[in-house]
Amino acid sequence: MTQTRSAQGRPNIILILADDLGYGDLACYGNDVLRTPHIDRLASEGVRCSQHYTSSPLCAPARGALLTGRYNHRVGALSVESNRGLDRIALREQTLGDVFSAAGYATGYVGKWHSGLFDLRHHPNRRGFAEFAGFLNGIMDYWDWIFDYNGQTRFSDGRYQTDVLTQEAVDFIDRHASEPFFLHLAYHAPHTPLQAPEEDIARYQGTPGICDAVARLYAMIDRMDQGIGQVLAKLDSECLTENTLVLFTSDNGPWLGGHNHDGKRVELARYNGPFRGMKQDVLEGGIRVPAIVRWPAGLPAGTECHDMIHFCDWLPTLSAAAGATPNGRPLDGVDAIKALSGGGSLSHVKRFWQHNRYDPVLHCNMAMRDGNWKLYWPRIPEAMVKLREDNDWAYRLVREPHRLMPVSNPPVERELSLAPTPQLYDLSDDPLESTDLAVREPERVLRMSREADAWFESVERDRVDAFRTLGINT
Repeated sequence: MTQTRSAQGRPNIILILADDLGYGDLACYGNDVLRTPHIDRLASEGVRCSQHYTSSPLCAPARGALLTGRYNHRVGALSVESNRGLDRIALREQTLGDVFSAAGYATGYVGKWHSGLFDLRHHPNRRGFAEFAGFLNGIMDYWDWIFDYNGQTRFSDGRYQTDVLTQEAVDFIDRHASEPFFLHLAYHAPHTPLQAPEEDIARYQGTPGICDAVARLYAMIDRMDQGIGQVLAKLDSECLTENTLVLFTSDNGPWLGGHNHDGKRVELARYNGPFRGMKQDVLEGGIRVPAIVRWPAGLPAGTECHDMIHFCDWLPTLSAAAGATPNGRPLDGVDAIKALSGGGSLSHVKRFWQHNRYDPVLHCNMAMRDGNWKLYWPRIPEAMVKLREDNDWAYRLVREPHRLMPVSNPPVERELSLAPTPQLYDLSDDPLESTDLAVREPERVLRMSREADAWFESVERDRVDAFRTLGINT
């Protein structure tokens, strides 16, 4: 019989986050090409979630919600433009690191941060994580990397980035095996650039239906899976497996479009489950992502959770599992432990999404879920454009160490098309979002539209206030 939390003591927590990994990028989610035996092992020994959602179809905003348990607009993490400060989490917000540090846990962050650059107040060491090894930027070379170790710069020693992050995670477990710990392992894979060890690439090259670019991307996932295997082996060797909660997920859906690789334009289109849309879309393909939770002492093995679980739910859920009490601002998430255990339902919880570049635009790339019903407003194309100079900054920090400097967010002048009319889908029958039922259900559309507008007004009010505290123009 499974022992209770109190009998086992406080669980260790390992939160593993992949980058741009989609719903179809794992064998246990239906990919029949990829080899992910260690992540599959987590699924067979834990709970696999079928309706798990990120809070945003883009990196930094998604991480802002994951770290705080609050919608990313509320905390100020609006987009990825670090030079504008749009990736930052307001300093008044409590993070997972803060919660577990206050509860007496050893806290560590390994990997990609992208939750505030250019100001040490936004460094992981100042956001609740006593130990940090990784990079602060949103993108990094896998071979010629530049890392930050608790504020000190280290340059590549020739090892593959994913392997370095794995080793840092294993070393953290080794240092803290005798005390409760919280480790956030944020892999960069399979985010571009498309780089992997040749032996891993060779495993997928020549596979029917798989182009060379996707073969490289699959090799990156394969290598990450090997690293996760090493982390799980370390837990086994230290006799920590039984009472360590391991959560694996991804920050947003996959990029399925074009990418410049070695001077050539390549396409990353691939299997993404029964969904349409991709990274940057609030269609299912951009926001529904894998989530697997293994905790032998507290959750059933080999089960599936079909409740709708959201990134905002993980801070209250992990805190409850550890007996920690968040004392920050009101959370948007709820404790999902009962749902994960098969003994509760989150069907009553409504969820909202909205994403565009720069100032948020009502009814642009916006969605709401109420039970099986989803209301969706498509993109306004002009609102999705990222300025060239903002994009250049991200790539600059691939070649140079992190620096301290002021950020500036001047208004972006743009002329927007009219907002599109909303579309309504019943996801229980139509996960592909192919049949618009808005004309058939006008009252439902009206009610959900009002609720979505009220949500947008609420988070926008908090976002403007968060920007004020961050010193960012609104």
